[in-house]
Amino acid sequence: MKTEEAIKIIKQHGHKYTDKRRDMLNIFVDEDKYINAKHIQRGMDQHYPGISFDTIYRNLHLFKELNIIESTELDGEMKFRIACAEHHHHHFICEQCGDTKVIEFCPMEEIKSKLPGVEIKQHKLEVYGICEQCQLA
Repeated sequence: MKTEEAIKIIKQHGHKYTDKRRDMLNIFVDEDKYINAKHIQRGMDQHYPGISFDTIYRNLHLFKELNIIESTELDGEMKFRIACAEHHHHHFICEQCGDTKVIEFCPMEEIKSKLPGVEIKQHKLEVYGICEQCQLA
């Protein structure tokens, strides 16, 4: 997803557009990997000195609610990334740098065959490990 698409979603849902929100979205788009709230605050602090975690978390919650960002938990900490606007897929997530790689395969048909009689409402598959770059470092 690009910043303009995200801003459009924010406006369509009746929320206010602000430069802070645009700048925060730009961080997600530029990084294009899982990052924590502290990383976002550091990036925002350059233009908005003293920006509070309250402001960061309030916007993270809004972006998550509007499906603009995705979240996962790594090492006991919530991390976020810009949502993919592509077709259905899953992710490999590097536990060290937060980089992601698309996994085109979805195992849901096989999983459903192993769980007859259950109703699956939704699913999210994340595979964790160490990316090639971090293994070299």
